[in-house]
Formats: sequence, C-alpha cells, structure tokens
Amino acid sequence: MIPLESIVIFFTASVALALAPGPDNIYVLTQSAIQGRAAGIYVTLGLCTGLLFHTAAVALGVAALFAASAMAFNALKFIGAGYLLYLAWQAFRAGASDILKNRNNAIPSHHLYARGVIMNITNPKVAIFFLAFLPQFADPARGHLTLQIVFFGALFIVAALLVFGMIAWFAGFLGERLGQSRRAQIILNRIAGTIFAGLALRLVTAQR
Repeated sequence: MIPLESIVIFFTASVALALAPGPDNIYVLTQSAIQGRAAGIYVTLGLCTGLLFHTAAVALGVAALFAASAMAFNALKFIGAGYLLYLAWQAFRAGASDILKNRNNAIPSHHLYARGVIMNITNPKVAIFFLAFLPQFADPARGHLTLQIVFFGALFIVAALLVFGMIAWFAGFLGERLGQSRRAQIILNRIAGTIFAGLALRLVTAQR
C-alpha cells in the first residue's frame, strides 16, 4: 500500500509542476482568454487525455524508447513544433472580428479537445518527464510497479485538471473584459501567436 505521506508529497509536487509555465498551461491560458473559459476546459480535457497516453507509455516502458532514441525524440518534437507553428499562424491571422465570431459561434468542442490531445502527445519532453518523475514514487516493496505508476499518473492528471481548470476560469474572466475592446482583442491574438511561435522554437531546440 502506498503511504499517505508519499501521496501528499507527489500531489503537491504535481500541482507545483502544473503551475510552472509551459506549453500546456500557456495554451490553456491563451485559448481561454481568446475564446472563453469553456474552450479552455475542453483544451484541458484534451491535454489530460494526452497525459493518459504518457502514463500508459511509462507503465509499458514505451517512453524509454524516446529517451534512448534520438531519431524518435527528434521526429516527435518536430511534429509538435510544426503544430505549434500552425497555431501561431492561425493566431496572427485572426483579428478582432474573428474573436467576436469565436465568442458568439464557439469552435466545436471536439476540435478544441483534439488540439489539446495533439499538443500533449507530440511533446517528447512530457514523455521523458513522466519517465523520470513517476518511477521515483514507485516502490517494488509496495506491490505491482505498473499499477503504482498508473496510480501516480492518475494523481498527476487530477492535479493538472485542477490547475488548468483554474487557469481557464481566470483567463476566461480576463478575456471577457478584454473582449470589449477591438484593439485589446487584436493584441491578445498577437501575443498568443508570439507565445506559440516561441514554444515551437523552444521545443525544436530541446535536448533529451
């Protein structure tokens, strides 16, 4: 049985890690501010689905492939960077009227959800992070290692849901205020595009 102390320490660390600036929470923030908090929630659900993939990968040992293979790591990071650049291009093309249209005619929830899934799965740093982080809290003396890793992965997802959900709510509130100004809307989209492009550059230059 996993000690309560280990669970508390892991959950606290997970919350802190989810709060640290990164592609996932920044994407939730920008989408919530531009398209509303509901959009941020759907993106959050997609991102956490991606975390399910990474948890399963660690439990099955697949993530070790990306840590050991430069080709697999580079292929995944270039796919992820390309997708971020695509999102940056969309943001730079958008104007104030586009934001207002998005507010009144929401982007289909399954599109937002899919974006979150793709963003998370195509980030090899998440796979390697899970590979390094989750096993630290697993102990063979406490039972089946795979089940322990799945448990801690699920706990991390709960922490991410809470943190990203709060980010979506507050960013959505901010977006409602900025949405009353056409100039603020355009600036917000330009900021989002710049952030996506910067995240793409960061991902391309990432090392294992």
